[in-house]
Amino acid sequence: MIRKRSVVSTMLLFLLLTSCSTRHEIESRHELAPIEIKPIHITIDINLKVDKALDDFFDDIDAEESKIK
Repeated sequence: MIRKRSVVSTMLLFLLLTSCSTRHEIESRHELAPIEIKPIHITIDINLKVDKALDDFFDDIDAEESKIK
């Protein structure tokens, strides 16, 4: 009787312990799409700087010209 009880209790314990274990598996797939690189065309208008430099350069001549008239 004691032996039967110990076998049954051992089986119940084993069943209880195995039923509590879980497994988690995560499958993930990553695909990298090719990156398209395009050239960037940048136009910088520097006319204002040149215009200001020319105005500064010719201010002396314009001032002398206005004095002559």
